[in-house]
Amino acid sequence: MELTIESGWKAILKEEFEKPYFKDLVEFVKSEYDSNTCFPPAEQIFSAFNKTPFDEVKVVIIGQDPYHGLGQSHGLCFSVGENVKIPPSLKNIFEEIRTDIGTSVPNNGYLERWARQGVLLLNATLTVRAHEAGSHQKKGWEKFTDAVIEKLSDEREGIVFLLWGGPAKKKGAKIDTSKHLVLNSGHPSPLAANRGYWFGNKHFSKTNEYLKKIGKKPIEW
Repeated sequence: MELTIESGWKAILKEEFEKPYFKDLVEFVKSEYDSNTCFPPAEQIFSAFNKTPFDEVKVVIIGQDPYHGLGQSHGLCFSVGENVKIPPSLKNIFEEIRTDIGTSVPNNGYLERWARQGVLLLNATLTVRAHEAGSHQKKGWEKFTDAVIEKLSDEREGIVFLLWGGPAKKKGAKIDTSKHLVLNSGHPSPLAANRGYWFGNKHFSKTNEYLKKIGKKPIEW
């Protein structure tokens, strides 16, 4: 696993990379990629960081595992390639955006356009074995991504954290709400959305209202 990560993130996470747990995690990931099909492709493991530099983060969306199907995952949570079928959760995200702020539903699920505007699309676990959801959980990634969230909370101000579903809410439990906006709702998966826990949360308009209020450019969702 090559640590090709944007220079700002590399500096802010330097101590984390040197900790024993992270070195063990690197060895585990290398072994998994050598002996199994894993996602995302190795060079895209840190895509979320490379497309959204530390100093440019305005919004954080926290996912869980990368997609584990062929050709889906490319290092940004909820996002898939331009020619990949839009997954159900992302369809519900797009539908909420449509009803919340009136923009039309995109014809693909590639969310790099969000990342380039300052939306950190962070999965709790950054790798997964093909067709085995959760296969790389509890190996160190969660500890690493907790540190990422902690650094953003401590070192930055005025970030919007979108916490969708129970695991994301737990992961964001220590965010300093005196410095940042935290918005909670159910997960956009069909199971939660169809029970009324997702639609109508208006997270996208609320995010933009907050960003404008503090003098930042809103996101073009």
